[in-house]
Amino acid sequence: MNNMSDIEYNKNELDAIRNQAEDICNEICDTAGLVEGQILVVGCTTSEVCGEKIGTFSSPQVAEAIYNGISSVLNSRGIYLASQCCEHLNRAIIVSKKAVPFAEIVNVVPQPKAGGSFATMAYNDIDDAVAVEHIKADAGIDIGGTLIGMHLKEVAIPVKLINNKLGNAHVTAARVRPKFIGGTRAIYDETML
Repeated sequence: MNNMSDIEYNKNELDAIRNQAEDICNEICDTAGLVEGQILVVGCTTSEVCGEKIGTFSSPQVAEAIYNGISSVLNSRGIYLASQCCEHLNRAIIVSKKAVPFAEIVNVVPQPKAGGSFATMAYNDIDDAVAVEHIKADAGIDIGGTLIGMHLKEVAIPVKLINNKLGNAHVTAARVRPKFIGGTRAIYDETML
């Protein structure tokens, strides 16, 4: 079995991946109406982006391109990135401590084969990066079927993206809205839908 980290991608391929990641991130931020200080959770399997089965061909090179595209958008908007680790780390989250000042921190350092290349990139780049087991993000991007739903606030609303491919991976996304409470006489704020 080959290891994708041994395969070199050319600059044009990596630029294309970065541009796709930027487009996807801009689309979900706009659709979800994310504002400064909110959190976007991203689950990413570089294996699927590279056209392989999830968890089999981790690529730090591809992860860096995706990460750079997403983080450039989020940094310019003041939105926090929460990067979901793979199942080997129980889908822990890598995030800036500033985004989760009261969260319980766990001790783990993601690696390409135990946490995933994208989470490893996030851990190495985010200022004051910490790992936590639980987070309630305001929106999310799932690149390649990583199952980010557990890290979203209730109530999650699927977002049909126009930009729904990243490399060979299918991309899904979600935003959240406040719960409706009350009965038939309740009135709801239309701006929160």
